[in-house]
Amino acid sequence: MFNPTTTWRRWHRKVNLTQRRHAVASAIAASAVPSLVLARGHRVNNVPEIPLIVDSFTGFDKTKKLVDRLNALGLGEELQKVKDSRKVRPGQGKYRNRRYRIKKGPLVIYDNNDQTVVNPARGIQGVELCHVDRLNVLQLAPGGHLGRLIIWTRSAFNRLNHIFGTYDQPAVGKKGYVLERPTLQNANLARIINSNEVQSVVRAKQANVRVHDRQKRNPLTNRALMNKLNPFDKERRAAAKTANETNKTNKADRFNARRAARKANRKFGRKFFSNYHEELSAANDKTEKDYKDYIKSIKVGKDAMKEQEEDQE
Repeated sequence: MFNPTTTWRRWHRKVNLTQRRHAVASAIAASAVPSLVLARGHRVNNVPEIPLIVDSFTGFDKTKKLVDRLNALGLGEELQKVKDSRKVRPGQGKYRNRRYRIKKGPLVIYDNNDQTVVNPARGIQGVELCHVDRLNVLQLAPGGHLGRLIIWTRSAFNRLNHIFGTYDQPAVGKKGYVLERPTLQNANLARIINSNEVQSVVRAKQANVRVHDRQKRNPLTNRALMNKLNPFDKERRAAAKTANETNKTNKADRFNARRAARKANRKFGRKFFSNYHEELSAANDKTEKDYKDYIKSIKVGKDAMKEQEEDQE
């Protein structure tokens, strides 16, 4: 075997015997609460009562007869739910002799008088059986979830007092075991706390008085602190609010005024560009004339200097 289980691993946890017995008794008690049974996913809308107790399962030598009896007891929806839940297991477990997953169905608890129900019940998917003297918490609360749907035979149900005892006398089948007693007669704690009898004697709620203001506030989001740091901020906000309101009210008037101004100044703009081009052309002509005169004067000067040099020679 590859990677076998090691002996030094702590595979199990030791639990006190009395605690294990308390767990089994609690699981049995939870199976009698319809809300817990429904919360666990069982279909019990057509079941006449919870816990479901039948007189006997003797005389059912065939699986078909037992299925018909369970359908008559209102468990047909529960059996169909279990049958529809059969799925292929994901992962490597499908190769290790546990290929399919199936939901838990009803648990049939019997005693020695109804042992004949074992063989026909084995062929029903999801139905498990357990002897009343060998109650198993893994079957009473699979996965740690209380509220298993249990079908009791009358003789097995009557034997519970012999096994676990009652509040008046200890158990006979489990030596030295005494059932746990409920510590509260009324489990509604909210009603007890809010009752007049309790509220009249409890101490009044105390309020913590803070001597110093240690809370750090942001002046950008806290107006009171901003006014304390910057007294002008209040006037600034008022002016901004007034300007915003004014802008909203005079928006149309300002738009019309700007449009009229643009229309009135349009002809002046055209005249400006026309005069600009005329003056630019005149300035270019004057500059060109001045340049020609300058060149001419330079040429005249050169000729005069040449004549003077010739006279001196």
